[in-house]
Amino acid sequence: MKVLVSDKLAAIGVKMFEEAEDIDVHVKVGLPPEELKAIIKDYDALVIRSATKVTEDLLKAATRLRVIGRAGIGLDNVDIPQATKQGIAVMNTPEGNVVTTAEHTVAMMLALSRNVPQGTSSLKAGRWEKKNLQGKEIFNKTLGVLGYGRIGSIVADRARGLKMQVIVHDPYANKDLVEQAGFALVSLEEFYRRSDYITIHVPKMKETINLIDKKAFEQMKPGVMIIHCARGGIVNEGDLADALRSGQVGAAALDVFETEPPGPSPLFEFDNVICTPHLGASTAEAQSNVAVAVADQIIRYLQTGTIINAVNVPSVTGELLAKLQPYLTLAERMGYLQAQLAEGAVQAVTIKYSGDFLGLDMTPVTTAALKGLLALFVKDDVNFINAPVIAKERGIRVTESRSVEAEDFTNLITIEATAAKGSNTVSGTIFGKHEPRIVRVNTSRVEVVPEGHLLLIHNIDKPGAIGSIGTVLGQHNINIARMHVGQEKDGGRNVIFLDTDTPAPPETLDELRALPLVKSVTPLELSCS
Repeated sequence: MKVLVSDKLAAIGVKMFEEAEDIDVHVKVGLPPEELKAIIKDYDALVIRSATKVTEDLLKAATRLRVIGRAGIGLDNVDIPQATKQGIAVMNTPEGNVVTTAEHTVAMMLALSRNVPQGTSSLKAGRWEKKNLQGKEIFNKTLGVLGYGRIGSIVADRARGLKMQVIVHDPYANKDLVEQAGFALVSLEEFYRRSDYITIHVPKMKETINLIDKKAFEQMKPGVMIIHCARGGIVNEGDLADALRSGQVGAAALDVFETEPPGPSPLFEFDNVICTPHLGASTAEAQSNVAVAVADQIIRYLQTGTIINAVNVPSVTGELLAKLQPYLTLAERMGYLQAQLAEGAVQAVTIKYSGDFLGLDMTPVTTAALKGLLALFVKDDVNFINAPVIAKERGIRVTESRSVEAEDFTNLITIEATAAKGSNTVSGTIFGKHEPRIVRVNTSRVEVVPEGHLLLIHNIDKPGAIGSIGTVLGQHNINIARMHVGQEKDGGRNVIFLDTDTPAPPETLDELRALPLVKSVTPLELSCS
């Protein structure tokens, strides 16, 4: 079995491959895309970091490939849906660089506060600018941690050791767990108003791109200090430059950028901006950790079929996987739908399996539902292995039950998710052998293909309602691919699911919500893998 290492990997990981039985490892770092494409057909496994772009085009040429292993967390550079379609397991190593990234965040905060890079540069240039480089203490300052996941929680803990006041904003965090850790979970408005320092630890996804923009900066305390060691693109760099220019932001420390390497940037013109070239995970310990982890995972997969930290396939035997695959897809997308319907942090999940499941172990399906539920706000950190653990860490109570009765269906999966502001119930089944369908949302019977860009619309059941909705979408050149209309049990209102070729922009959503017969419009995305 042949393994290709296409990005730099710590020597200990390469050595593990070399010593593994029946495995032949080739290290070819920095190959141009066409050269990589030309040889990928000869390999069973591919080991990458962030440099290699695993595109649909490359994957189609990888006719022999069985597994892709990322020495690190982020998988933005891998076309996961295409890999899944081809039956290629995609694994990451989410634990290996958590501590080192948190420590880099603290280092950046301290260096920013005490002008360490500026002082070094000035002194090496022959200047003694002691008065001009006066810093500030972090003692008793308020640190706002945006995103309370693995890294954010460690940063919060380290900051407490530095005697800072720590507040947290994370709409998906469990309030009791945050408070038990000794921190305050606050609204976004209060978070911006109180924070002297803001450190960002949210995953990069559609909802968080340009999350910290002009509007956000305007709500912050004047002179706020920004530390960004998450993912490039979450902070709008043009708006940050404007906020620095006006003094609304007092200083910024950046380890990540919209484009990497960033090239010329207006941010580099500011003396009160310090930067590092994406060094968050760049410690000897972290690189060794992720190299050992990815090598171990791939060796075990190739030799025994054991799956560890896969983001697109659970750890089950091939025979059971073949039987459960349609239900895994259905449950994951139902969970992802529940995450978007929930108002506030999810506190409890009940999953009911109804019908004849032939004595199958449905634990992987429950895990798939949790993975979908968590993917909206955890993303790269969640996989089929750790989803139950992350759910437990976030205080989500999970209950599973079975029933032989399945109403009008042979088999039915029902997921009830209880959040801070109420609960939602979603049911789904498989049509034929492989076609997932959502058949109930709360009190409404529907038939929805759970994929793509969807609009969930509640409207008054009167003539002209559907026509007015279609008119608005048509005026914005948004094509309706599929539509399903269901009536709520209480009567008087319809629920409409529209599958559109392109996402509806905010201005279109506002026009739809302004229609006299429309009560609510919720945009949904159901491509969670």
